[in-house]
Amino acid sequence: MRTWLKKALSEHNPAAKGMRSDYDLNGDLKEIELHGLTLRQAAVLVPIVDRRSGPTVLLTRRADHLTQHAGQISFPGGKVDPLDEDVIAAAFREAEEEIGLPRSYVTLKGFLDGYRTGTGFEIVPVVGLVREGFSLTLQIEEVVEAFEVPLSFILNRDNHKLKTGVWRGTERSYYAIEYEDYDIWGATAAMLVNLCDVLEAAKEEMA
Repeated sequence: MRTWLKKALSEHNPAAKGMRSDYDLNGDLKEIELHGLTLRQAAVLVPIVDRRSGPTVLLTRRADHLTQHAGQISFPGGKVDPLDEDVIAAAFREAEEEIGLPRSYVTLKGFLDGYRTGTGFEIVPVVGLVREGFSLTLQIEEVVEAFEVPLSFILNRDNHKLKTGVWRGTERSYYAIEYEDYDIWGATAAMLVNLCDVLEAAKEEMA
């Protein structure tokens, strides 16, 4: 897993685009909605748990009462704080605060493509390999559940769906991945597609 991730997250990976966004599937809205918009910096941790039974991806379900992204499936993360040394520090801090994931269990492996959202965030997905043996303590005011999805499920392209919905009065397309009772969609699903892209490309190069 370590070698595969190192190859996948290399800047030379042909599947890496540098930057992705909600507008990759809705290009006609980009110029209208990004005009004059100041993007806020954010970071998320993409925790890949190195299970003996096979690697998984750790995700969270946000609380239903939140004003933004209520009830949605997401990676642990949030806005970069002025006191954070960098985006890596922000992602690790948020993971520790939201779900109690000790940073001593996480090894930094690299980054996925940056991601710009229609809500005005520019997110850096920080990929960490998590060793077994950790325990979580959720900050239930923000996160009501943490769960793991087998990486093999995410790598199965049959599980990647393209859906449409109306947001702010306009029909938009977005990625969705349905796992058991969890509906993973939007930016989180798009980042998982990004993870799939780079892992697939790396596997082909290693074959």
